[in-house]
Amino acid sequence: MIARAIAAKVPFSFVAADSVYSTGEIETQLRKAGKGYVLGVASNHVFRSWGKPQPVAGTAATIAQNRPKKAWRRLSSGGGTKGPRWHDWAYLELADLEAREYNDDLAGEWTRGLLVRRNIADGSLAFFSTWCPKGTSIQKLVSVEGHRWAIEDSFETAKNELGLDHNETRSSHGWHRHVSLVMLAFAMMAVIRHRANTRPLLKKTRPRPRPKHRS
Repeated sequence: MIARAIAAKVPFSFVAADSVYSTGEIETQLRKAGKGYVLGVASNHVFRSWGKPQPVAGTAATIAQNRPKKAWRRLSSGGGTKGPRWHDWAYLELADLEAREYNDDLAGEWTRGLLVRRNIADGSLAFFSTWCPKGTSIQKLVSVEGHRWAIEDSFETAKNELGLDHNETRSSHGWHRHVSLVMLAFAMMAVIRHRANTRPLLKKTRPRPRPKHRS
């Protein structure tokens, strides 16, 4: 899917995905295309740093456990149904690499890193492999990861309200027709909701001049 999007020149800067999509091939594709990513990984995924003053090596879980208290920042990954979605985050830059190592047409340094999210309520951790232009802030990476929530929420709405998963098609053509119609309906409903929730701009009117009274 990503290869097709790149070939079709779909405009995007980052890709966010959970651990079910794995890493490896998808990372190479995005690096060659000059695209950043925040990809979920398992707790036993191994990370290693190079070219940094303090070498780091180990599983994502081990590295996260060894991060000092000051390394964690409370940030919002975006708005949810109950307001901002707050978590504690830690970001570790592992290596700075030249983009031309993956594509001769690219230039500049990119950073390979590890992003960790900690649930405020129960302390559970989630881990993400990152790739971004050097100097990208942790807030930017957190925001990219937070976009997954909006996408997942959209799919859930499309399933519950428009029957995205209510089909018994037996061919790819039928499946594509069903999904295309549902997504078209979803897009129309999103536009209608946006317009309904947007206050119309009040036109400024000039005060009418008072009539002059002759005495």
